[in-house]
Formats: sequence, structure tokens, C-alpha cells
Amino acid sequence: MRTIPPELVKRYEAEGWWTGDTIGDLLARGLRDAPDAVFRVHSAVRPWSGTFRDVERVARRLAAGLRERGVGPGDVVSFQLPNWMEAAAVFWASAFLGATVVPIVHFYGRKEVGYILRSIRPRVFVGAERFGRLEFQPDLCADVPVVGVVGRDFDDLLAADPWPGVEAVDPALPALIAFTSGTTRDPKGVVHSHHTLGYETRQLAGLYPPDRGRQLTSAPVGHFIGMVNAFLIPVLDGTPVNLSDVWDPAQALALMRSDGLTVGGGAAYYMTSLLDHPDFKPEHLAHMKYAGLGGSSVPAAVCDRLARLGITVFRSYGSTEHPSITGSRHTAPERKRLRTDGDVLPGVEIRLGEDGEIFSRGPDLCIGYTDPELTERAFDEDGWYRTGDVGVVDEDGYLTITDRKSDIIIRGGENISALEVEEALLGMPGVAEAAVVAAPDERLGEHAAAVLRLRPGRKPPSLGEMRDHLERMGLARQKWPEELHAVEDFPRTASGKIQKFLLRRDIAMRA
Repeated sequence: MRTIPPELVKRYEAEGWWTGDTIGDLLARGLRDAPDAVFRVHSAVRPWSGTFRDVERVARRLAAGLRERGVGPGDVVSFQLPNWMEAAAVFWASAFLGATVVPIVHFYGRKEVGYILRSIRPRVFVGAERFGRLEFQPDLCADVPVVGVVGRDFDDLLAADPWPGVEAVDPALPALIAFTSGTTRDPKGVVHSHHTLGYETRQLAGLYPPDRGRQLTSAPVGHFIGMVNAFLIPVLDGTPVNLSDVWDPAQALALMRSDGLTVGGGAAYYMTSLLDHPDFKPEHLAHMKYAGLGGSSVPAAVCDRLARLGITVFRSYGSTEHPSITGSRHTAPERKRLRTDGDVLPGVEIRLGEDGEIFSRGPDLCIGYTDPELTERAFDEDGWYRTGDVGVVDEDGYLTITDRKSDIIIRGGENISALEVEEALLGMPGVAEAAVVAAPDERLGEHAAAVLRLRPGRKPPSLGEMRDHLERMGLARQKWPEELHAVEDFPRTASGKIQKFLLRRDIAMRA
């Protein structure tokens, strides 16, 4: 793990950002204070309905069963489950035991899961027998001492009597390892301590509007932010948990009407897929009061579209490594909420490198990677994290992300901002999402290629129509994409972010 400068540790503790609480302590208090809060899974495969008390009992019986099998503080417990009740039980049980939990996104395949299990060597693995394309593969878990499969033998892990307390562990030790698959070929294992995860949970909860309503969580709980939103923040707040194990805009719109649930943001894709769905009606807007957007670049065109509908948009910026770097409150001036990614959050510091790259540090910054080489490259001795993102800070201290360093296209020695071209493309009629990536070019080295997802029923524009639009927008000719592709949907990370490295690979293979 990285070395955290002693002066930062002292500051974080003195300010109360880092406390003596473990994640198990936070959960135990929250569950004690709101035992009757509703916990519901909206699923065609494994629906479930109960209360926090009911889920806690399963979690504590699981904790007792794992303890009987020798699992305790510091051991690694991994699970690959959809947004089901059992995922909460595994996470909560691990926290009560002081174990390090490793959630795995349920749609990761054999290659990713095998890599993760080899990296962490868990003592426990809990999976699903079958869900969509997910199927339990016993050979991957051959070296794991304790294995349970939901839908087959998970209940065999439960002891008759629940585990009564919370194991005492050092809150500076690892609480969670979140594997994130973004721009790299193999997932990166990001390690968070009880300190960093606890602070992130409290900080993120503080950004949410108090009248946000009963949220529907469809983001996979195997992903860092989905898990925090589903299994930690509601417990701290004593608010209901409503999970969906697939992102289905039709289901979300139906639940708004039948159960009064709300969808409050995430990646911009979640909001636009609702607005573009044929079942969307003006009355649904009553359940879409707020849109907290983040997880990927937030196009200005999307912000403007939501704002015109009366939705209060506020943006934030972070990553699995440093989850909450900047953010706008829902009460901030509209220009700041729509056009920036917010100002730095309490305890967080940022600075910009000579090329505009953002460096950050703060109480919610992870403590390193499972790969020591990644840790050494990403963090310096003063505690700064190299984000790989490029931005600018305005006179009021609000940050705007202008590029990802890996998204800069170098055409014949000239830099092209993919984000700038994407913003222009989103102004075309019928375009729901746009991604611009580098494509190989024998003469220039590389050129821009545009990949579009269209709204339902719309036909792809021609290359000429796209160029005419960009000329009207005033975009310099050398920035125009030189090839155009249309897709039904993009390859995405668990948080909805477009995986551009896969687009670049597919386009290069066609060349």
C-alpha cells in the first residue's frame, strides 16, 4: 500500500474525517436505528421483500457460519452476485467479521473473474448459479476454501444462531477491494480502508438532496459506487433500499408509477435512456426531480436537456480510486451545476500539472492497488494521486474536466479533444450518445473516428451530413471525424462509462 504522509493522517483524524469506526460499526448502528426500513428487490428472477432487520439476520447467520469455518478479521471474502438480497448479506456479514470484501461485477466473464480470484486468493467466494450470461464456474473456485452458490447451497453457509457483534479491527486496514475495468485490459484492484470507505460514504450521503425520494438502484452492487449507494448510504440514513437486478428503462418507468420510486442520476446514460423510452410520459418527471450526474463525462447537451424539463442537475467528479473529488450541491447556481464538475469537497485538495492533469488527495482517497507497480506509478510521496484527467479551475474554484489524457487524439502532431468533438456531435438530431476515439492513419498517425448511439427510430447520418453539422457548429475542419460508425449500444463499465479502449480496438481491427 502507499505511504500516507503522517501530517495528513493527523489532519484527517483531528478534523473527524477519519474516526475509530469500522464499516461494521457504521452498519451495526444504522441497522439498530432503522430495523423496519424496507428492503426490496425488483426482479423477474429472484424478487425479495422484507426489512433491514430481515436482511441483517441473514447477514449475521452468515457471519456466524463463516466464523465456524475459520473466517475472521483480515480474511478476504469475495462475491459475484446481481443486485439481490444475498449480496447485501455477504457484504454486511464480511463487515461484521472485519473481513475484506471484494465485490465482482456480475457481468464480468471468465477471464476477468479468474484474474481477480488469482489476484486476491479469497478465503470465501459466493456466486450465483445462473443469471443471464452469468453461470457459476466451479473450476475457477477450486482453490477457495469456502464456496457458496445462491440458488443452490448458499443457505448451507448460514448458522442457526446469528453472530451477535462486530469484530474490532484497525480502521486503517483494508475494508474493500474494488476491481475496476476501464481503460486497462485487466481490472485494477483498488484498495479502500475503513477510514477511506467510511468517509466516502458519509460525504456522498451529504451531497444528496434531503427530498430526493425513494431511490431505485440499478447500478451493479458489484461496482464500488453501486454498492455504496445500495448497502451503506441507506443504512446510515435509515431510508428504504429498492434494487433492480437489470437496468430496464421500461421497468424503472413502471416502478415510478406503481411504487413512487425515483431515479436520481448516475451516468448520464441512465437519465437519457428513460427520456428516450417510448413509455416515458410527462408525469414521470415528478419522480425525476434531481439528476446527480457523474461516473463519466457529462455532456453539456444532456445537462441542458434535463434542465429544460425542470430537473435539477448537479454534477460531480471522482473515480473508484478517489470517489468524491469535486461536486456541486443541488443548491449551487445553475451555471455552476450545469457547466462545471463542482468545487472540491471537504478535506479534498487538487492541483493541476503543467499539462492540466489533475492531481488529488483527501480522506476518501484509496490506500493503493493490489498491484504494487500501479501504486508506485499513481501516487507520490506527498500523497497526491495522478488522475489521468485534464481540467481547468475557474475563479470560484469550480473544476471542469476537459479531457482524459488517453482521449486526446494526435492527428499529424496536432492535439484533438475527443470531448470537444463529442459535445458538437450531441447537437445533431437523433443522436443520443457520441464517443470519439483515435483510429490508425497511415499518413497522419491517427485520426478521429465517431461512434454514435441513436435515439429509437432514428437513422444514422451520413459522413457528409455529420461534417455539414460540425461546420455549422464552427468546429475546425482538422477536428472532424474521418470515419463514422453507429452502434445499438456501447461497451460499458459497471458505472455506465463507455469503454473507449474497446471501441479503439474494434475500429483498428477493421482498418
